[in-house]
Amino acid sequence: MSVRLRGGRHRNPPEYRPEPKPKVLVEPPRPPIKLTPLIACSPETDPDVLWHIAREAPQLRKWLVANPAASPAMLEYIGQVGGPGVGEALCILLDSLDG
Repeated sequence: MSVRLRGGRHRNPPEYRPEPKPKVLVEPPRPPIKLTPLIACSPETDPDVLWHIAREAPQLRKWLVANPAASPAMLEYIGQVGGPGVGEALCILLDSLDG
């Protein structure tokens, strides 16, 4: 099939070529992290995850005290809100700093 142009000329229509579907620009979220003592005391753990543990996982707060990446603000928060073993962990930390 051709298309008639002005002046009586004919032109073939462009060949149909379907476009590929565009790639998804947003990657799916990473799977949830299982919160464990190892995650809580690892200096490689993202600070946002550490703060989440400090706020939401009282049973893991004592392990945050052992994390060298825990900020003074985080340690102060943990000292204020407490949790199982937090007092003892803070005493051990403070004793180690005195010696």
